[in-house]
Amino acid sequence: MKFAILAAGEGSRLAQEGVELPKPLVKIQGEAMIDRLIRIFNDCGAEGIYIITNNLTPLTQNHLRELQEADPKIHIIIKTTPSSMHSFYELRQIMGDGKFCLTTVDTIFREDDFRQYIAAWAASTDDGMMAVTDYIDDEKPLYIATDPDLRITAFLDSEPQPYISGGIYGLDERSFPVIDKCISEGQSRMRNFQRQLVKDGLRLKAYPFSKILDVDHASDIKKAEAFLATT
Repeated sequence: MKFAILAAGEGSRLAQEGVELPKPLVKIQGEAMIDRLIRIFNDCGAEGIYIITNNLTPLTQNHLRELQEADPKIHIIIKTTPSSMHSFYELRQIMGDGKFCLTTVDTIFREDDFRQYIAAWAASTDDGMMAVTDYIDDEKPLYIATDPDLRITAFLDSEPQPYISGGIYGLDERSFPVIDKCISEGQSRMRNFQRQLVKDGLRLKAYPFSKILDVDHASDIKKAEAFLATT
C-alpha cells in the first residue's frame, strides 16, 4: 500500500504560541511528527511514501531531502497550496493507482490502532475507509454520520454525531475523478472533498480508533505525549 502525508500547512497557531520549529518537525516523545509517520508507514510495509510540504519552510524541506536520500520510497512535492484539498490534488498527480492511506502530518494515534486499520482497509472492497474517533477536542470538528453498519452517510459541520473525522483517509484511484471535479469547480478544504465523495455515490466506511488527536496548539504537544505514554 502507498501512504501520503499532507504537510503543506503553515502551522501559524503553533508559531504564534512560541513553537519555533515548523509543525512537521515538532517532536512528540523525542520524535518529529513527520518522522513518526514515516516510521509507522514503513512498519506497515509502505510501497511508497508521498509527502507535500510548502515552499516557505526550508528547514522542513532540507529534513525531507535527507530522509529521501536514506529512503528512495519517499517522494516529495514542495509547493504552497491554498488548502489541504489542493495539497491532496498535487499528490494525486504522482501517486498512481492502487490503495493508499493519506494523513495530515499532525494526526496522533496509537500504532496498534493504525496497523489494524491498515489491515482492514487492505482487505476492504469499499471505495474508502475513513478513520474516526469519539474523542472531540477540536475547534471545528467534522462530524461523521453513519448507518448502523458504519457506512458513512454524511460529513457535517454543525450537527453533533458520535464520531468525528480523524484526519486519516483510506482511498484509491476511484477518488481521483472526485478530487479533479472539486478542483475544477473551485472548491477547497478536505471536508468538502469528502462530502463530494458521498454525493458521487462512493461507498465509504467509518473505522473507529480508540483515540485520535491533532497538534494545532502548543498545549496539544503535552496532550499528545501524555496520550502516547499510556499506550
